[in-house]
Amino acid sequence: METSLHQQLKLHYATSPDQIEVTMGAYRIDVIRDDELIEIQCASLSAIRKKILDLLRRHPVRIVKPAIHRTRICKRQIQGGPTTSRRLSPKRGQPHELFEELIYLRGVFPHDNLVLEVPIVDVNQYRWMRKRKSRRRRDPGYVIEDVELDQVHRSIELTTPQDLWKLLPDEQIPESLRDAESINTLDLAEAINCPRWIAQRIVYVMRHCNALTPTGRDKTGIHYKVA
Repeated sequence: METSLHQQLKLHYATSPDQIEVTMGAYRIDVIRDDELIEIQCASLSAIRKKILDLLRRHPVRIVKPAIHRTRICKRQIQGGPTTSRRLSPKRGQPHELFEELIYLRGVFPHDNLVLEVPIVDVNQYRWMRKRKSRRRRDPGYVIEDVELDQVHRSIELTTPQDLWKLLPDEQIPESLRDAESINTLDLAEAINCPRWIAQRIVYVMRHCNALTPTGRDKTGIHYKVA
């Protein structure tokens, strides 16, 4: 089911209502603005990979993939009922978490006809609480009913392999690291204070997008040169 967040982002990017939900051949396009096709994807990018590859053959395409910075959790006792409590989640999202999704655009990004835009947003997440949990081990005891846009802070546009560095926090990536003769996933993990397996995913995407070039290997792992 389409969330309020998806609907609100369509209105945010359209300049008139007739630009929204336009049928083009076998596809339904979220927004067509001038000559650009805009696809807003709040779910996994894997779901639109084939569609994007087909559209890029003939049209300029903008993929809008929001990155959630803060979430306000709004609880309801029953589905569709009044909100009984609100609180900010202590978890703060980071733009570099998007690399987990960019794996699905391997072989798609970069492309001359493609812009990937990442709006940094705050959202309200509406949950209704189950009276009884299911027997599934990981059942959280609630159902997410809707996600609603609260605020757009800024947007990051990616068009080239080098733009992928914009998803990493500037204050944590020293120029010495970008200009180094070689770096590995351990260097990156220490720079952005994340587990090494996350740094490995980031490097994997950067390597396949030609933002990093492998230069050799030693006991610490594969080393890369910033392209």
